[in-house]
Amino acid sequence: MTGATGYVGGRLLRELEARGHRVRCLARDPRLLERRVGPATQVVTGDLLDPQTLAPACREIDVAYYLVHSMGASGSFEQADRDAAHRFGAAARAAGVRRIIYLGGLGDDEQPLSAHLRSRHEVGEILRASGVQVVELRASIVIGSGSLSFEMIRALVEHLPVMITPRWVGVPAQPIAIADLLAYLVAALDVEATGGAIFDAGGAIFEIGGRDVVSYGELMREYARQRGLRRLMLPVPVLTPWLSSLWLGLVTPLYARVGRRLVDSIRHPTVVRDASARRVFAIEPMGVAEAIASALRNEDQEVALTRWSDALGVAGGPQRSTGSMRLGRRFVDSRTLNVGVPPAAAFAPIRRIGGARGWYAFNLLWRLRSALDVLAGGVGLRRGRPHPDELRVGDTLDWWRVEAYEPDHRLRLVAEMKLPGRAWLEFEVTPAPGGTQIRQTAIFDPSGVAGLLYWYGIQPLHALVFRGMLAGIAEAAAREPAAGGGGGGLA
Repeated sequence: MTGATGYVGGRLLRELEARGHRVRCLARDPRLLERRVGPATQVVTGDLLDPQTLAPACREIDVAYYLVHSMGASGSFEQADRDAAHRFGAAARAAGVRRIIYLGGLGDDEQPLSAHLRSRHEVGEILRASGVQVVELRASIVIGSGSLSFEMIRALVEHLPVMITPRWVGVPAQPIAIADLLAYLVAALDVEATGGAIFDAGGAIFEIGGRDVVSYGELMREYARQRGLRRLMLPVPVLTPWLSSLWLGLVTPLYARVGRRLVDSIRHPTVVRDASARRVFAIEPMGVAEAIASALRNEDQEVALTRWSDALGVAGGPQRSTGSMRLGRRFVDSRTLNVGVPPAAAFAPIRRIGGARGWYAFNLLWRLRSALDVLAGGVGLRRGRPHPDELRVGDTLDWWRVEAYEPDHRLRLVAEMKLPGRAWLEFEVTPAPGGTQIRQTAIFDPSGVAGLLYWYGIQPLHALVFRGMLAGIAEAAAREPAAGGGGGGLA
């Protein structure tokens, strides 16, 4: 598999591993994958532009997934894509690879296409010319948290109550949910020339899409509806792709060069014209509303199941203090502290947090925020906690509710205060050299512009309170009877 560090590749890798397939991943920097693969998956060093690294990577491979592109390259991405496809195709043929599965892009070859879509189609032709059978899946917009197009839609809708929309917002497309795309990619391992599909000497091309044909504008309206946001769109005929890309750079987190090439491709209809895929694959793709709902639902599930010590500590190891960052549409403030006490002693003050004991730092600020919450119709800190030393899932804890609880390891709280969005607070303790690491993570999912203004407006105060709260927990842990006089320090 190439592209295992990417959005589609990373998810496909989990699907293949879950089905018991033996997978070998090619990566320029294997360290980016080593902690994300299963025990049976190999990670080898390789570069698509370096033929010497491709030969050993392709050895004893039955099927190869080609999931890479060079759209973010600083030079000619078309030439980089061309060179990579030639070298990979040659290496695959020399190694006796049976099939290459390639993810390309929808678009009518008989109409003028953007440079990006032309390059996607050209890569497929080059791979087919190698002599290895190629199954090319051509897709439009992928709907899933983290996909480039979906993140663009999200950023525009979340940030802009009023949008000046260019012509390309009305161009038809046939979006596909990430779950359906993965289903096609897995099924392509064994698909054969049945049901009217044409497998020529080079393989076959399948156009895949979801159930609905919609425009970007309709996608944005559906996203806004599901997020409970009111958005006004004002179409104008003069906003060129170049101007659109500058506009996107101001209001979305998209990398400017990629955003410009993406907008250039959006100008062209990307709809399924050949229904062969529906006849050959036993896949019934979902519609746009279901795909967006699934993306948002999966995000919530991922947040609920996330172990932030794994998700945020990859680069720096177990003692990394990450501070504030943004993951998807959510803001995250995650901090670590190492204390010289056993995990049970480190977790004891976390277990007793809130209520009469307070929050270990700046309790006056907590009471002030509580008063504001009550004035806004919220619950404030008046509910306290049901027991001074014990917690269970579902318990109220001041203006929080216990969402997850693992004794001596993890406490996760979901906010029930009045907020322009949703918030969680999580504590996790894990053994560390010389004692225990405490990780404290605050997550905020803003709702519209009000949510963004809220987060950015109080971020300096949050940093002060979160830092002080973690330090107070560490001090309390050091005073626990089982602590044995240890100490702590910021990691």
